[in-house]
Amino acid sequence: MRVGKNVSVGLMAMMDVLFPQLISIGENSIIGYNATILCHEFRIKEFCTGKVEIGANVLIGANSTILPGVQIGEGAQVGAGSLVNRDIPPGVLAAGVPARVIGKVER
Repeated sequence: MRVGKNVSVGLMAMMDVLFPQLISIGENSIIGYNATILCHEFRIKEFCTGKVEIGANVLIGANSTILPGVQIGEGAQVGAGSLVNRDIPPGVLAAGVPARVIGKVER
């Protein structure tokens, strides 16, 4: 894994155990309690991998799941319990199952 300075990882957060080298987390980011970051998935007739790139100053809420191949832009926030199955642009608040942009992050 590539982990920037001042990153916080909550208790029981699970990083992909088979492909941790496909995960990058930018500086000053927070990965919440029991969040899961996956870089691989099994499908009926195939096995897929994909990088997960989390930008700087990102907040991943507790109990969220990040699926393979996702980029989360700088300064974005992901609400607790969300399922992130597509890219999240910088500076937005995304939440839900599946996660959708619901607003801008107030600075």
